[in-house]
Amino acid sequence: MSVSTILLPLLLLVSGSSATHFHGGTMTFNPKGVNADGFYTVDIRFKLALHTTCSTTAWANLWTCTSGNCGNISSTALYNLDSSSGDWCQWEEVMIRNVDTNLPFILELSGGNWINTYVGDISWRLRTTVDLGVRSDTGTANRSPQTTVIPLLLVPVNCPRDFQFLAHDPDGDLVQCRFSLSGNQECATCSLPSFFTLKSPCTLSYLNTSISAENTYAVQLMMEDFPTASITLTYKDGSQSNRTSLLSPLSKLPVQFAVRVGAAVPSCAEGEYLPRFLSPTPAYGTHFYVAVNNTLQISVRAEVNFSR
Repeated sequence: MSVSTILLPLLLLVSGSSATHFHGGTMTFNPKGVNADGFYTVDIRFKLALHTTCSTTAWANLWTCTSGNCGNISSTALYNLDSSSGDWCQWEEVMIRNVDTNLPFILELSGGNWINTYVGDISWRLRTTVDLGVRSDTGTANRSPQTTVIPLLLVPVNCPRDFQFLAHDPDGDLVQCRFSLSGNQECATCSLPSFFTLKSPCTLSYLNTSISAENTYAVQLMMEDFPTASITLTYKDGSQSNRTSLLSPLSKLPVQFAVRVGAAVPSCAEGEYLPRFLSPTPAYGTHFYVAVNNTLQISVRAEVNFSR
């Protein structure tokens, strides 16, 4: 029986209004094997969150190939989720690509603009490095970490918070996050104030108490997977690439979202003005194994005693 892992991020989800539209996005990939004609098939999934109501617009054909042989799209599927207020929509698309080599390639999607942020309306860019080389440790093609994003996070200005991102790597690799770099063309404008920091492996920390921090911020991260020991990737043309733990990432994935730092609250204790999760909400990091094409229902319950 085929199974897949479901990741459940238990973060505060809010809706919001803005004159511009991009809330963030991410991409993951999973190789599906070699076809009889010698082409490689890779399942690429990406999410986009936009300040609009959902439509049947497809984005798969808008990704551009900026490096390597990215092959051709053989099929696409579109899923989307509207916010209850109609303020935003999250697209999820599955893009199946066929490539005639398993050498690395880079896909990019860009546009304008982010929702209004503290640096103004800035353009956005999602950039993904896909590497399908055959690993010496598993004998199979490399697979990326599996992760997800929430379109908009809210934190009161006076409440330090940690947002720990869930990531499952099917190859058992070490997953790390870092801020995107403009020099690597991983984001269009890579600006974030110093009161946002990253803790290893993938935790975004907010620490500030000044009301001047009240604003919306574009968080642009890259998620990378590293082998736990040195391995070799082998390619169709006979070439090889050595990958060393913590020095040579196997793949690079964009993880982008917006954080709104809002007005102060009288208490930062969970269950008062901030939500407290209750049973039967699954514990952080819980993995669910689900048969393909079966429906999984997850119950989440939370409470707050006061509202602003």
